[in-house]
Amino acid sequence: MKNLIITLEYPPQSGGIASFVYNLAAHLPPEKTIVYALKQSDDLKFDALHPWKTYRLRPYWNFIWPRWLRLFFQILILVRQEKIDQIYLHHVLPVGYVAYLMKKIFKIPYAVFLHGTDISMAVSVKSKRNKFVRLCKSAQTVVVNSDFLKNKFLDIVENHPDIRVVYPCPSDYYFNQKIDENKLAALRARLALSGKKVIITVSRLVEGKGFPHLAALFLQILKSVPNAVWLIIGEGEKKKEIFKIIEKNNLQNVVRYMGAVEAEELPKFYNLADLFVLLTHKDENKEEGWGTVFLEAAACGLPVVAGRVGGVEEAVLDGQTGLVVDVYQKPAVLEAIVKLLTNEELLQQYGQAGKERVNNYFRWQNEIQKLK
Repeated sequence: MKNLIITLEYPPQSGGIASFVYNLAAHLPPEKTIVYALKQSDDLKFDALHPWKTYRLRPYWNFIWPRWLRLFFQILILVRQEKIDQIYLHHVLPVGYVAYLMKKIFKIPYAVFLHGTDISMAVSVKSKRNKFVRLCKSAQTVVVNSDFLKNKFLDIVENHPDIRVVYPCPSDYYFNQKIDENKLAALRARLALSGKKVIITVSRLVEGKGFPHLAALFLQILKSVPNAVWLIIGEGEKKKEIFKIIEKNNLQNVVRYMGAVEAEELPKFYNLADLFVLLTHKDENKEEGWGTVFLEAAACGLPVVAGRVGGVEEAVLDGQTGLVVDVYQKPAVLEAIVKLLTNEELLQQYGQAGKERVNNYFRWQNEIQKLK
């Protein structure tokens, strides 16, 4: 069966959805996999590294309504040209209209993949909600990334006959790490991390990730752990706001900001750290559906402090692989971070438990079988 994956988020763009779609494509038979993605800088170089076909196009017209009709004609050509048997759809609105029409015209079934915020955005107004429900009911399969998201979906679309939970997993290179100790030592020296307790946060710098909360707490962390430093990896719209708080609290000397880092380079940064902290929280109607980054940290042997929201408690086992906290309970957040940074035995225990759990239960080659 030949699959067409339609996505608006795909590498070299970073992010949870882009990572999910890439790993989905990487674990399907390449000769039966076609990816439709957006044009980006360096996309040709990226696509040349992989055996499946990727079409890079622009899906919307600027001045013709509905704008997504351009995508419809593009997919129409691909369906005929590549003899597509099934569509994997990663954005319901407005992209779902195209899959719906392909089903009506060519009897091609489609599966809808939901990642979290897409549900919240789709049902934000009544008219969108109705369209979302219709498109999902027409889908042969609905794929969600957690039990939390499955229950959230069922509150909106009742009695769908085929809902599958496919957990996003760390990429394969997390399980085949070959860390060059000399290069790691050089990086540690360059970032002045020797003798430090390193907290690492890897995420887009956007609302809901808790950066301002951790920045506001860091002075108090330093009172108990004076050699603590904060290694931040990521880019995003909240960067200026976050660094204003850092500067206001005179934390420049304890913050190491790396900006965006290529995905395959992330393991070496995790291996520099002692603790992964991401204080996820609800942002208006949006909340974290899962949190692959917690599993990536665990795959590198790091214990985690995570904000309690959405599906995070499925990714992090509270009291076993890390600590899950209410971001708005500042004393509890502070206590959790300090507890782990000052208790080496507990730090190692949680880190090892997290690594074993990821190795045993969160591998793409196993999760992909759920789609068959």
